[in-house]
Amino acid sequence: MSNVLVVFRDPLWAQALDTSIAPPGFEFSTDRRRLADASAVVFHIPAWMRHWASDRKGLGWLLRGAKRRGQLWVAWSMECEEHYPLLRDAEFMRHFDITMTYRLDADVPATYITDDGFRTPPQAKLAEPLVAAFVSSRTDRSDRARYFRELARHLPIASFGALLRNRSLPRDEGRATKLDTIGQYKFTLAFENARAQDYVTEKFFEPLTAGSVPVYLGAPNVDDMAPGEHCFVNAAEFPDPKRLAEYLLDVGHDEAAYHEYLAWKEQPYRASFQRLLALNQPHPFVRLCALILARRARA
Repeated sequence: MSNVLVVFRDPLWAQALDTSIAPPGFEFSTDRRRLADASAVVFHIPAWMRHWASDRKGLGWLLRGAKRRGQLWVAWSMECEEHYPLLRDAEFMRHFDITMTYRLDADVPATYITDDGFRTPPQAKLAEPLVAAFVSSRTDRSDRARYFRELARHLPIASFGALLRNRSLPRDEGRATKLDTIGQYKFTLAFENARAQDYVTEKFFEPLTAGSVPVYLGAPNVDDMAPGEHCFVNAAEFPDPKRLAEYLLDVGHDEAAYHEYLAWKEQPYRASFQRLLALNQPHPFVRLCALILARRARA
């Protein structure tokens, strides 16, 4: 019996596909010459924005009968729908049978949720400044650049990113260096580049891993993603950056109040967070394959 072929038509930002993730009985491929033979075709939706911009009604060959009879089409994206409105465009999305996105209501949720290193004890903190930031991308639908600049008027921030940079890294070995650096600060700005339901990325989870308290700006339901009680500061709860700065200064100079934000590391995860961890396992591609089998069985 031949394997079920899944063709990933569009790469994830030109990254190589790890075909070893394919579960037994499945084959993953990026060879577009095999599209007609595929049981399922995965489309990385952000790659289609250029088509949407130039051909709003037609979207090229998508509307010209390219789908083989019985084939399943999968809409895949880890990017926010605020940046890629195709994800909420009903006319476009009706072409797909399965969604695999960061949204919790997707057919296959592919979220950023993790508990990687959460139990690692926090390291000693620098006395000043209290806050670290790694903000570089100019992509900004959350108004984070303006908020950052206003916040920086009211308290010192060690900025290692392109925005308001005033610190540099003596060495940069990627994520490990970033985690080690922010772990030295009491707070870390965790500002998403867009504000949308369920769009909670590594910006929130990395400070939790490093033992720094995230100061979060982004998804309205971020509390649903928190592993413990009282483990982050939500900018949305403050009327303006000045009031947030005053709060961070107060808590940052009150050791007892600050350590309340780290107590979650020694407590059981919230039941809601444990459910989200379970929802995110195993790998999204493995869960996608299980759903493909179920859909094929019903056909």
